[in-house]
Amino acid sequence: MPTLPYLTNTLPAYRQPLDARDAETLGIAAAGRVAQVLALRENNDATPLHTLPGLAAELGLGALYVKDEGFRLGLGSFKALGGAYALMILVKEEAERHLGRPVPIAELMSDEVRAIAATMTFACATDGNHGRSVAQGAALMGARAVIFVHSGVSDARIEAIARFGAKMVRVDGNYDVSVAEAARVATEEGWTILSDTSWPGYEYVPGLVSQGYTALVREALASLAEPPTHVFLQAGVGGFAAAVSGHMAMALGDNRPHVTVVDPARAASIYESARAGHVVKVEEGEPTIMAMLECYEPSLVAFRVLERVADGFMTVEEDAAPEAMRRLANPVGEDPAIVAGESGSAGLAGLLTALRDPALAARIGLDSKARVLVVNTEGATDPALYERIVGRSPEAVRNGGAA
Repeated sequence: MPTLPYLTNTLPAYRQPLDARDAETLGIAAAGRVAQVLALRENNDATPLHTLPGLAAELGLGALYVKDEGFRLGLGSFKALGGAYALMILVKEEAERHLGRPVPIAELMSDEVRAIAATMTFACATDGNHGRSVAQGAALMGARAVIFVHSGVSDARIEAIARFGAKMVRVDGNYDVSVAEAARVATEEGWTILSDTSWPGYEYVPGLVSQGYTALVREALASLAEPPTHVFLQAGVGGFAAAVSGHMAMALGDNRPHVTVVDPARAASIYESARAGHVVKVEEGEPTIMAMLECYEPSLVAFRVLERVADGFMTVEEDAAPEAMRRLANPVGEDPAIVAGESGSAGLAGLLTALRDPALAARIGLDSKARVLVVNTEGATDPALYERIVGRSPEAVRNGGAA
């Protein structure tokens, strides 16, 4: 399949203010609450923001920054911020209903609140990372988690979730099938559905998940002397891309960067929805190596944000992600080595793909004045696969090639 062309956003909602619901979800005050909850968790340090002057010069850019979520909360993925955060807020709200009073965030870990959490069961579907976050959050609060995984999820990713005590349920079919099955069973059992994608009538919880992701944007902006001019954001159902671009729009206003949303060509649901002008489901074909992005229908909430604040949409081919992984593992000059997974490298893959089209690069301003931010959304969450692609283990890359 040839790479689809870059699609400039011409949707009617483009550059309109965020829907009031989304502005509240992704605004400054909401990000402050996320920071308060994050402070209750272990390993809660800000993740690194790397500057890559060597690669930037090679690519003809003014600056290139990589926000490295491979270190996030000991889980190796940005999704550690979303599922667990949403679970903790849902426990807080249930405790307030049960106790009949406000529950400050500082009381979330109290015995009284944890006793209420112990009566709750949370269910979700996952490609790996979201489920691990939900499972960790459930273990932290003393709740129960039931995680549904489709046939394409590797044993290594399943084991990484199960170690938090979650019940694992295998589902035949793809990610979208597992989402439907998790919702069906949870509804029958009276469990709380904690999905990171939304559908008609189900928006609040996925909004909380995306709200959790604002932490990484807040950290990145605090680390930069001036905002980036461009951001390339990978998309699965779109929650991550919507959270980052939406919060930047709220925080920076007219100074917000040019945002490009990047889909795998084999699962280009955001791209095709942008082209159609409304949410569409794309046909399933061959699986993509960018497994965490293999979603065939966007989140309604995410698309509602992206149609307003994304400036362009594009796709990348299967060989683009491994190339980006190797670029980060084999740094230029004094640049740091970065361990990026197949999906984690997709934002950089989008940048590299765009730069191969000089006319496109000139049109969207990718030049020697451009300050580009990409997010490594995951480290080597499947170390064996990482080593097959890069040729070295994650540990060897981090150690500069040492065994």
